[in-house]
Amino acid sequence: MQVNIDDLKPGMYVTQVVKQSGAMAIRSRGLVKSEAIIDQLRTKGIEVVEIDVRKSKIETAVTVLPEEEKSESPKAKSISSASITTANDLYGQALTIHSQLIKALQSGAPKDFTPVSELSTSIINSVFENQNALLCLTMIKDADEYLLEHSINCSILMAMFASHLGMSQEEIDHACMGAMLMDIGMAQIPEELRTSKGELTEEQWEVIRSHVKLGKDLVEQFEGIPESVLTIIEQHHERNDGSGYPKGLKDDEISQLARMAAIIDSYDAMISDRPFQEAVSPAVALKRLNQQDNLDKDLIKKFIQCVGVHPVGSLVKLKSGKLGIVAQLGKKDLMKPVVMTFYNINSGHYSEIKRMDLSQVHDEIVSGVTPGDVNLNLPKFFHEVFVGQIPER
Repeated sequence: MQVNIDDLKPGMYVTQVVKQSGAMAIRSRGLVKSEAIIDQLRTKGIEVVEIDVRKSKIETAVTVLPEEEKSESPKAKSISSASITTANDLYGQALTIHSQLIKALQSGAPKDFTPVSELSTSIINSVFENQNALLCLTMIKDADEYLLEHSINCSILMAMFASHLGMSQEEIDHACMGAMLMDIGMAQIPEELRTSKGELTEEQWEVIRSHVKLGKDLVEQFEGIPESVLTIIEQHHERNDGSGYPKGLKDDEISQLARMAAIIDSYDAMISDRPFQEAVSPAVALKRLNQQDNLDKDLIKKFIQCVGVHPVGSLVKLKSGKLGIVAQLGKKDLMKPVVMTFYNINSGHYSEIKRMDLSQVHDEIVSGVTPGDVNLNLPKFFHEVFVGQIPER
């Protein structure tokens, strides 16, 4: 239900900001712990919020606002040049911070958890402001930066997924941080093993698997690291049927956050080009996820609901022969998203970038494609052409 800021009380659980006069993005979900927090919201121009009575820890009479005053959640915004530019700046900062973190841990430098915590907060806030812009960037892959990009991509996807599941702000924080750090032990594995194109021996696989313990040992050096973050690192390669490692845990023996991380880790790996594996389209990756019996089936379905059949940032081929990038999920039909068309496969020529809502036109998605399928240097095209020409509406 919706309440005025003057009716907001400590103990209420806020699910989203409905109305504000300022432009500053804030966290949209969490328990209000004090009057000071309410004062901060008020100074930032927050006027109306939505609360979840079931998650609130108090019962009090409030002024309920009529339903017609509800506004669209910021998460549903389509991508724009401005939002992509802002998200791209954050993504670049995230790569730098994570790279510095790895170097600091490897060199035995003082273990300051602050940069990780602040980066997690920034990612979550950006997901609230416009998750589509940030999600779009997770599709722009650089094979030479897989380890860094994979960590940031997984943290973005985990923040989105945890938010989609209605988790508390603390749980979203821990999910985001855990996903960001779960493969940090891979930096300790010899590069020739991480990038090997040949079949590995059992001894070499044991070295690869050791990244879980190495990662946990590294992250445990931080002061005040949440236990749930360590659990994600330790369990993200466990599988529901007991086939995972390092302990062969099954089903509910694996934490929910770790089961979510396993899905996201597998998904981002499948849509990334690696020395030993060509990327598949997001649609194909989601289909393969759905066929994996050793992952949590219920969570897979919810993840697909979260990102869509053709996730934002996906390359798609239309029946008309046009090639486009998904800019926004369909509001009523996941098979009819908003796409940005920029190329005609039939003529082999680039065209003016146009925004097309597939629920409003006689065209449809034939399939998802990868940049390699159409011989497209997606990072170069995206940054040098696409961003500057995105039509606002």
